[in-house]
Amino acid sequence: MNVDGKPYRTIWLESPDCVRIIDQALLPHQFAFMDLRTPEEMCVAIRNMNLRGAGLIGCAAAWGMYLAARKHAAAADFGARMQAEAAALLATRPTAKNLEWAVNRMQKALATLAPTDRIDCARREAQAITDEDAEFSRRMGQHGLALIREIAKRKSGQPVNVLTHCNAGWLAFVDHGTALAPVYAAFDAGIPVHVWVDETRPRNQGAALTTWELGHHGVPHTLIPDNAGGHLMQHGRVDIIFVGSDRTTAAGDVANKIGTYLKALAARDNSVPFYAVLPSSTIDWDIEDGVRDIVIEERGSEEVRYITGWDEAAGKPATVRVCPVNTPAANYGFDVTPARLVTGIITERGIAKASHEGLRTLYADLHP
Repeated sequence: MNVDGKPYRTIWLESPDCVRIIDQALLPHQFAFMDLRTPEEMCVAIRNMNLRGAGLIGCAAAWGMYLAARKHAAAADFGARMQAEAAALLATRPTAKNLEWAVNRMQKALATLAPTDRIDCARREAQAITDEDAEFSRRMGQHGLALIREIAKRKSGQPVNVLTHCNAGWLAFVDHGTALAPVYAAFDAGIPVHVWVDETRPRNQGAALTTWELGHHGVPHTLIPDNAGGHLMQHGRVDIIFVGSDRTTAAGDVANKIGTYLKALAARDNSVPFYAVLPSSTIDWDIEDGVRDIVIEERGSEEVRYITGWDEAAGKPATVRVCPVNTPAANYGFDVTPARLVTGIITERGIAKASHEGLRTLYADLHP
């Protein structure tokens, strides 16, 4: 995607010993980079959400394993050391399936190599994971574009109104994104489209990130409070909903940013199609019941009790408390939307019914 006319990915190998990322913690007020040179630094960046989003977390974990391979390539106990590095990466964000998938893929690629081959193999595999992420996102955009085209035909030139929650655009992946990939594809194809952007408390990824990237791409959009979506649906002002996912069960339950479940309930009540857009690396084929089996990350209460924004008077970011000083707060990072509320799941292979049968049909070669 382009920022001020220059193309960027969210993560890349800047030099053999340096992985560079866009520092999302500084957006939308500052566009800057962060250089990561050790697996420990990668863990901190993932945990502190300098980078975030299911696909990007997976790619970051792959590059974290590359940095670990550089660190331990000559060690006699290479396997044990890499297992410890993998465990540290896995502990950073427990809900995201992509992270686990990428770490396991890297471990498998490095399992039986001679010391002289380890670094080069780790680099190639991390780069392959990164390139696949971008290509899969592009494909998902094309599959979702077909849905937007059908709605556009019925609207006779009026904009197609898309509602999205959190940020599942290119900032959450390597490029293109998931939930926003169909929007970008439609906009680039000349289809009138408008996005309702949930602010997405408590970290405001919608307000800070989705609006930033839509604005840079030129896509018309409107920021709304999280609780406004149902009202807009009641009044016919939402044509379709696209959301991402951090872990999807084999039966089609979708874990996404907290608040997604409420959007799905409102969508069902108002007959608004609700699609989850995700690569196959997000699917956890080993679990069926998302409400029971998906581990929901609980983050620090300070994310709820404090908010960061731009201080107009001081001309710099400022963090302020929004509640009484001793107020306790709970911060559940995700919720689970049951498959019965999901119209369909868009993956790199196409659109599936949100069901065990639907997903297995798309991936019969991998999960017969």
